[in-house]
Amino acid sequence: MTTLETTTHSRLHALHCAACHAPHDAFTLQYVSTCCAQPLLARYDLTAPLTPADVINPTDNSMWRYRALLPLLDDANLVTLGEGWTPLLPLPRLAARHGLRSLLLKDEGQNPTGSFKARGLSMAVSKAKELGVTGCIIPTAGNAGVALAAYCARAGLRCVVVMPRHTPTAFKEECYWYGAEVHLVDGLINDCATRVRELNAAGELLDVSTLKEPYRLEGKKTMGYELAEQLNWTLPDVLLYPAGGGTGLIGIWKALREMQELGWLPRHAKLPRMIAVQAASCCPLVETRAGRQPNCHAYVGQPSIANGLAVPRPLGEPLMLDVLDESNGLALAITDEQMLAGMRELSHLEGLFVAPEGGALWSAALQLLHTGQIRPEEQILLLNTGSAQKYLDNVLGRANG
Repeated sequence: MTTLETTTHSRLHALHCAACHAPHDAFTLQYVSTCCAQPLLARYDLTAPLTPADVINPTDNSMWRYRALLPLLDDANLVTLGEGWTPLLPLPRLAARHGLRSLLLKDEGQNPTGSFKARGLSMAVSKAKELGVTGCIIPTAGNAGVALAAYCARAGLRCVVVMPRHTPTAFKEECYWYGAEVHLVDGLINDCATRVRELNAAGELLDVSTLKEPYRLEGKKTMGYELAEQLNWTLPDVLLYPAGGGTGLIGIWKALREMQELGWLPRHAKLPRMIAVQAASCCPLVETRAGRQPNCHAYVGQPSIANGLAVPRPLGEPLMLDVLDESNGLALAITDEQMLAGMRELSHLEGLFVAPEGGALWSAALQLLHTGQIRPEEQILLLNTGSAQKYLDNVLGRANG
């Protein structure tokens, strides 16, 4: 694998273990930390003054507008399909119906491969190319596999995707169209991860499983930069996020902390309360945070119509718990029927056909408004992670309940 010694535009400085903070070389291929087998987090040299004008390329309507705060070292290795800079949409009809001051939705379904996974996989594949990788492998609930297949095709890299057999047909078909090698497994994404280890026993492929390499997180964090910029460097009071593997939840929080360090946000600014929404059939974070289990290591989940939420043993659980603690946030679970109800209301009133994960957010917001944990006068932001088009197998015939 290639060793990189110099940077061009990026201020990437080092990688640090998420558990013990031990430094790791940021210029060689890395996986999880060698000390604790935990995720590695990228750190940047933010000591020199940087204003938004110094960093942001206003003519680049993609996540790469924040180039200096991303880990790619040479633009020659950039693998992009125009991901990021997705719209932040007001939801005036829903807000009026429920007496809310401000309700917003960031629509990640408008990314090139139909979900927020495009951000992380654009970054991971770009870095894989930069580090001399010839192929990638991933366990996936659907969207991440599609994104990896697309970006590997764009980069000319081999791609192996392992997904549950019950994954909706659209996800499988898209992977085939991109030329990926697809393996179907009976079970959930943790069972797919076991199969990935078997298929990649010789280590010929880069395993881009959630948080098992450092760079998918860096692509996902751009959602945080975009939110702040689109809101003119202010932040919502509450941010609801569908948390399966949790990379986006962790990444957005990382971006907010980086912006505080840069001075783009006041160091003592009130950051959003982060609400992690899970499926009732697979809610390890909810169970751990409630104290009903010590951690997710032995959790057994079941499938959900929100395929991306069926992640029973997320590696990033400690980091997700840190985000909830630091933000005074919470985790809650939503049933499949509640997800469908949320999808229907968003579709009927706002013309948005969101993924079941997005429907879960709106149902969660209504539940928290009813209990007083969200107040109507607060600014509420829903981060919809994908389009419902690929989930039609799961929701067919259920438009009217």
